[in-house]
Formats: sequence, C-alpha cells, structure tokens
Amino acid sequence: MRTLTLLGSTGSVGESTLDVVARHPDRFSVFALVAKSQADKLYDQCVVHRPRYAVLMEPTAAARLRERLRAAGLATEVLEGERAAVEMAEAPEADTVVAAIVGAAGLPAALGAARHGKRILLANKEALVMTGPIFLDAAQKGGATLLPLDSEHNAIFQSLPAGFKRGLGGQGVRRILLTASGGPFRSRDPATLHSVTPEEAVAHPNWVMGRKISVDSATMMNKGLEVIEAHWLFGAAPECIQVVIHPQSVIHSMVEYADGSVLAQLGNPDMRTPIAQALAYPERIEAGVAAFDIFKLKQFTFEAPDFLRFPCLKLAYDALHAGGSAPAVLNAANEIAVQAFLERRLPFTGIERTVARTLEAVAGLPAATLEDVLEADARARARAELEIA
Repeated sequence: MRTLTLLGSTGSVGESTLDVVARHPDRFSVFALVAKSQADKLYDQCVVHRPRYAVLMEPTAAARLRERLRAAGLATEVLEGERAAVEMAEAPEADTVVAAIVGAAGLPAALGAARHGKRILLANKEALVMTGPIFLDAAQKGGATLLPLDSEHNAIFQSLPAGFKRGLGGQGVRRILLTASGGPFRSRDPATLHSVTPEEAVAHPNWVMGRKISVDSATMMNKGLEVIEAHWLFGAAPECIQVVIHPQSVIHSMVEYADGSVLAQLGNPDMRTPIAQALAYPERIEAGVAAFDIFKLKQFTFEAPDFLRFPCLKLAYDALHAGGSAPAVLNAANEIAVQAFLERRLPFTGIERTVARTLEAVAGLPAATLEDVLEADARARARAELEIA
C-alpha cells in the first residue's frame, strides 16, 4: 500500500492520477490533496478519496472548502498556503508525492519531497528546468526516487536499459528522440501566427491539457522545457536530445542505442498510461486506458522541427547551452508571457519576443543556490512584465 500526497490534484494530471488510484484501492491511499483555488472540484475529490488533509493556496477558497466539508460531516482537515503544501510533501505519512503543480509555484513542495526522500512522480518539469543540479543533489542526499510522469520522459524511462544510471555513453545509448505532436499550428503559415487567439492555441489536436501547457505546446516551448528536463533526468548532452515531430502522438519517445537499435514506447495518447506505470513501478497495473488498436493506424510520420515556426524551441536549447540561471529566466519569462497572451494583453508571437528580450536583459545571473535561482526568477518576471507593458 502506497500513501500519496498529490500536488496539483485539480489539474489534468491530478485528475488522471486519482482516476488510476480509484481503480486500485488495495494499492493506494490518499493522504493529502493540494490545489490552487478550485474549492468545488477539490471538495468532490475529498468526498471520493477521503484524504486526511486538503490544501488550497488561496485563503478564501480554503475557507469555503472547510465550510462545505464540515457541513458534509467529512473529517478532512483543510489547510492553506504554500507552507502547508510543502508540509504535505514532506509529511512522514506519505511515501509517494505526485508533483503536478504547473510552473515555478510547484518548486518548493517538490524540493521538500526530494529532501525528505520521497518517491517522487514528477510532472512538474519546472523543478528540473529551474534548479536541475540543486534538485538532483537534494534528491540524492535525501534518498529520493525520481520517476517521470511526462508522457515523453516516461517513455524514455521505459525504453532505457534496466537499472539505467544518469549518463548515456557508458550504457550504450547514443541519443534520445523526444517526440512532439507539433501542436495546433504545425502546418499553419507562420506569417499568420500573430493573429492566433487563446481559444485556438489551447485546442490541442491530441491531448487534453490545461490552458498554460496547451499554449506551451502550441509554441513548442513545452518541448524546449522537456529537452532541459531530459538533460537533467537522464544526464544527456543537448546534442544527444533530438526533438522529432510526430503528429499522431502514438510513439511517445524513443531511445537510440550504439548498435543502431531504436526502442520506442507506443500507446494511446492518455496520461493514465505513464501515471499507472510510475505509480506501480516496477510492476504493471490496469490504467483504464483503451486497448491500443494498431490496425487503425494509417501511418506514422516524422518531421524535423522548424525553428522559424517554433522559435521558442530554439530559445530553450540556447538557454540549456548557456547554463547557469538562463533556464530559470526562460521559464519565468515564458510564464509571464503566456499569462499575458491568455489575458489578451500580448499577441501569440509576442510570447517568443518577450522571452528572448528577457533572456538578453537578465543574463549571466548565478544559480549556485536556490536563493540565486529564485532571485533570477523574480528579476526575469519583472523584466518580462516591462517588455509586455
């Protein structure tokens, strides 16, 4: 029996995780559910899963949830704020932490879980993008286990040799082939992208995701962040991580070996597959995913990414090569720019422009400590806001 703290329970990854958990009450129990502000959705989750604690970042939402749970006679205790989220990630009662809070907001709790030696199912790629060596050092010293939840990184994990340790060359691995759907604008004329609306950008052709990550998929910044995450997770040099556009989203990623073999993980585009794999690892469990019907597939197609169409992907590679605080600056500026786009304060093409100008203005900051990273993050956010204003 594994006991879970779920960070980001009301998001798409959180909901998929709880769907898998509910199918296996003999294997999993929920200790704490953590969300930002969706009190009604969290209430429904508490009714079903009966966690000991529920945490909301916003005090007014927490007060509303507390009242509803009390009226329903449920014993779940409601806490509020970032400190409570960190405490739930560090709590000795929970052996497994699902880190699915989007963006930099999820970093403190994910780091807390690493320091306390948890089994971490990592969907919050920003934890590694912002603080790669710091996070890995905390995980190593705390004795934590990292299992990737992103469909691509989970596919890579499944395709690597058993007992893989970070670093490709010494284990017969030549490179990682990181697949991408190409998002909704893969074949759209780049000259028309300035007029893209938020509604168009969040309409992903294959996956059901939150608004922010859907926009990141449309710009391919999401894939750029995944390149940085793969670098830290697997110890892969940037030139050993090749992004491959695969519009069918059936091959979730591949690993090429020194002998020329290429191993791929295939399946329906359903996040419950990587979630179930990581939850039960090294075993396999039912995930509720429809059987994969290979006979329905007409073709597999692959394309090299076009940096002119997807300049955010190139920015991510550049930030990874630059090192230091550059990936944290990239992530912070992108979060600000995407939010401005969703609020219609910035055109779609302004996302890349804002991130690029912020990287130019806030470059070369140190990133030796968490405080350094947070300072770079704050300065990048402030500068991005100035670029948008």
